[in-house]
Amino acid sequence: MRQVWYNLLMKADIHPKYYSDAKVICACGNTFTAGSTKAEIRVEICAKCHPFFTGEMRFVDTLGRVERFQQKQVVTSGKVVSKKQKKLLKKQQEEAEEAARPKTIREMLERVKAKA
Repeated sequence: MRQVWYNLLMKADIHPKYYSDAKVICACGNTFTAGSTKAEIRVEICAKCHPFFTGEMRFVDTLGRVERFQQKQVVTSGKVVSKKQKKLLKKQQEEAEEAARPKTIREMLERVKAKA
């Protein structure tokens, strides 16, 4: 009864075809059916291989994100640099550059003569 009622309200020829037995294929090899507007769906992770449901601690990575993250960790090798530290370092560098600059024309000319 409900399906007939919906068909009366729906406009014709504007809705995608609905597959009530769409095949879902996971990267781990598990397959199951679900309702969808696509006949076949490919997913990276499902309830059979998701760490939350399985209780296992493993990485499911198809794009290499985990390896890239681990490489970044190796490069930093325990260095912790927060935003405050970065700001402080930048400020110290600017102060050092400012102190190294000549303040007057006389100082500038003396440095030029010393180099020559």
